[in-house]
Amino acid sequence: MKLVIDGRLPGLNEIIKEAKKGRGGYQPYAIMKREYTDEIAWLAKKMPKYHGQVEINITWYEKNYKRDIDNVAAGGTKLILDGLVLAGVLKDDSQKFVKSINHYFKVDKNNPRIEVKVKKIESE
Repeated sequence: MKLVIDGRLPGLNEIIKEAKKGRGGYQPYAIMKREYTDEIAWLAKKMPKYHGQVEINITWYEKNYKRDIDNVAAGGTKLILDGLVLAGVLKDDSQKFVKSINHYFKVDKNNPRIEVKVKKIESE
């Protein structure tokens, strides 16, 4: 089963920009993170629950080639993993449970999206 997130997630540059805006009790990054994490958790509710070690494969379908792949993956991966933990799909997103994350990049100008597959790693 795969999780499909329509559209794009903020890249690392956008996340850093939001983090720099915060003053006092107003923290735009915290608001942004909560909104995206909650949305991803809601989308992931029907996914199987994994209590052991997993491999995660993420295919990023961007609308064009403009954003750098490191910017796309760095920002979005954090939001995706936190959403999967919030939904209970992953027990935790530490190295104890997430053994690898593989990224693939494609262009689909008419349907930008992110597809996330979680694969259980069988014990040796």
